[in-house]
Amino acid sequence: MADHLPETLEPFFHRATEAEERLARLESALASTKIDTPDAELVEKITQIQSKLEEANETVKQEQKKVKELTTENEKQRYRIEHLVRSLKAADEKLAKISK
Repeated sequence: MADHLPETLEPFFHRATEAEERLARLESALASTKIDTPDAELVEKITQIQSKLEEANETVKQEQKKVKELTTENEKQRYRIEHLVRSLKAADEKLAKISK
């Protein structure tokens, strides 16, 4: 197959072929490893920790969303209170003018 390749591509073809062979050996070695090894226990613990971390991150995101919603609602309430106070002051001033 490498016979019809230009000379400049032959080294790349050989390197790619060697890389594929190494990958195949690594994959077969990985497939043949036993699950009882201490490394497998470590991988399992890491997986559990990652899962808990993802759950915690999701909880943080939910809490941040709640905070944002509450902050928005708080701003709306402050706006309403401000206008109610202005209205009360205006009504008090009118009442004071009428009472004089």
